[in-house]
Amino acid sequence: MEYLLHIGIMLSIYVILVLSTNLTVGMANLLTLCQAAFYGIGAYIGTFFLMQFNLPFVLIALIVMVATGLTSILISYASVKLKGDYFILATLGFQMVVYTILYNWIDVTRGPYGIPGIPSIKLFGIWSLSSIYAYFILAVVVAVLVAWLFSRMQRSPYGRILKAIRTDELSAQSLGRNTNKLKRWAFFLSAAFAGVAGLIYASYVSYIDPTSFTLDESIFIITALFIGGIGSRVWGPIVGAVVVVLLPELLRFVGLPDAIAANLRQVIYGLVLIVLMFVRPQGLLGDAKI
Repeated sequence: MEYLLHIGIMLSIYVILVLSTNLTVGMANLLTLCQAAFYGIGAYIGTFFLMQFNLPFVLIALIVMVATGLTSILISYASVKLKGDYFILATLGFQMVVYTILYNWIDVTRGPYGIPGIPSIKLFGIWSLSSIYAYFILAVVVAVLVAWLFSRMQRSPYGRILKAIRTDELSAQSLGRNTNKLKRWAFFLSAAFAGVAGLIYASYVSYIDPTSFTLDESIFIITALFIGGIGSRVWGPIVGAVVVVLLPELLRFVGLPDAIAANLRQVIYGLVLIVLMFVRPQGLLGDAKI
């Protein structure tokens, strides 16, 4: 039972990450490779407040969202005006910079040694989530809430403007829209929610190190989005998260050695992406192409 709850918690975390990535990639048409950087920043900032202050989860989550969102400004103001491959390279560079800081700033992040003994989340500053059941409920509730918020956002005027930018940015600019400002807000919100996922992850596993927030993790999140489907549908990112989280778990029941299973997972991901690019480039439930 605890194994299934663990899968549910990790699935909920990745649902938040993929949904937040869909805001920039699927709605604002900004293909980013630095989502794991914001995920890691949220985890480390959340860890600091969990270990130093006895604050309720909601307050720490708000602090993490603001701090991570403000960090995203460093990359968004410098790179949103870039187009195509240049923007992708800028986000790639930011991802590498963040990972290097997390790995080498030992006095603050403990570098490769990681930070153990991260306290449990406290709701309302009183109720400590000391069981996996409580974390499962929290993770699912937050994931559902984020999905609902993004669904409402996609139907809002802001979401429709982002969709217009994705379809034809020049037409949106001709109507007087500041497309760069709108993209920066999308980047801010995407980073903020990725930070919340990092907070939940750090508290749940009670240990973090930089290897959990590498470029491979960013690619993993993007893979989930491409499989599920980029664009305006909330269910696309959710389905993508389900596929990438459950697929390696299903391989455990095949009876293959762990080393072979790990390599086979990468092969299967690659094959799935190749097939999707030919059969359905927009993903399983997506309505947009990049």
